[in-house]
Amino acid sequence: MAEDLYQLSPDRVVAPPRGFTEKLRHLGPGFILSASIVGSGELIATTNFGAEAGFICLWLIIFSCIVKVTLQLEFGKHAIYTGKTTMQAFNDLPGPKIGKASWSIWAWLLAMTLKFLQVGGIIGLVALVLQDLMPIPSGHTKLGLVVWTVVPGLAVALLISRGRYALIERWSIIMIGLFTIFTFISVVALQWTPYDITVREVASGFDVPAFFHIPYPVLLAAIAAFGITGVGGDEIMAYNYWLVEKGYAAHTGPQPPESDRKAHDEWLIRARGWIRVMTLDALFSLLCYTFVTALFYLLGAAVVHEMHGKLPDGGKLLGALSSMYTESLGPWAKWVFMAGAFIVLFSTLLAALGAWTRLFADAFSHIGIGDFRDPRRRNKAIAIGSFVIPTIWGVLFFVFAKPKIMILVGGLITAVILLLVIFAAVVMRVSWSPRKLRPHFLYDTALLLSALAITFAGGWSIYSGLKVYFFGG
Repeated sequence: MAEDLYQLSPDRVVAPPRGFTEKLRHLGPGFILSASIVGSGELIATTNFGAEAGFICLWLIIFSCIVKVTLQLEFGKHAIYTGKTTMQAFNDLPGPKIGKASWSIWAWLLAMTLKFLQVGGIIGLVALVLQDLMPIPSGHTKLGLVVWTVVPGLAVALLISRGRYALIERWSIIMIGLFTIFTFISVVALQWTPYDITVREVASGFDVPAFFHIPYPVLLAAIAAFGITGVGGDEIMAYNYWLVEKGYAAHTGPQPPESDRKAHDEWLIRARGWIRVMTLDALFSLLCYTFVTALFYLLGAAVVHEMHGKLPDGGKLLGALSSMYTESLGPWAKWVFMAGAFIVLFSTLLAALGAWTRLFADAFSHIGIGDFRDPRRRNKAIAIGSFVIPTIWGVLFFVFAKPKIMILVGGLITAVILLLVIFAAVVMRVSWSPRKLRPHFLYDTALLLSALAITFAGGWSIYSGLKVYFFGG
């Protein structure tokens, strides 16, 4: 039986790598987050925002990716020096308990009821892509969508129910790598078309004051894009599980009492070393998804903004998205785009399902359903969730059938979930962080900046939702 990395033991400690090359060999958790981010955030929300706003908000997309990374680092550090999962940390947060679980776990569960819409939209897009690539005979479009919703849902369910961390990491890296290369080639090729991107247009994307004059509907698209691009609240929360399963916490080991000075000093050295590896992992993935996000925004602003004004929804969505590639590479690129879209969307389903099964199994464990600390019961809960969750995604797609709207609603809810993440990160930094592991002043400044920016975005999401609900927009 494989070792249980969720249980810290002195027998599993490993000295952290020293050299840069050696550290690179231990990267991986951040790239699973990148796979989750690229599918919905970059392909849909970022492109839609670029299509509606034009080049003027390029700065916001880049800022959205960069500003959240300190929250990811704070969650990661807490996982390394405690070995606790996100839901274990949430259950320790200040505030009342409802039954056995903290209010924060219940708040997350409530928010996630709407997050199901987001991934329901993604599995719907996968179905539309497959229907386009391998259509069911004429007259059976509805049957085709049913078949192509069930097949990828079943595929990711089988992979996650049986697969472990290494499989998810390997597939994530391969799939985002392929689509990143193809998207970069498309942006370069765009320069030989009527939609070429000029230096002046890129420079206009950093005109920050102009942002405050954009129309209200575009502002909603901006908030949704801010919530969903870069690491969202759910990706930050999932990061702890990938760090633990990669072995960072187990290699650090349990924290000895300070009275045992020799053992405690050795633990501090290991903790600092593995935190450095985690930081490198987070920064590498930051470069990856920021680069892809900027590419998609530029494609949306240069092509979709000129051709459509904004992304359509339903069956016309894929045609508008593929135009970003066909206009630069030619009509043949539609089929390459479809194959690439399948790869990136499927990678999102894979990474999202891997994260959600762990998060929900852990959350239900704290409510009193199951026991996440027991490896056998944890694996059983993950296996069950692997089939139940995609079923819900598929049903929601058929109920709403508007993948773009579903994904953007998920982006707005992600901005709200980030408020919960901020609160947890501040508690981790101020109250729980070991005195000898506390960071530099510049890190605290960046964390404060993240908190302020995300609080504004989350607060605006709540305000916008209430305004639409009570006053119709």
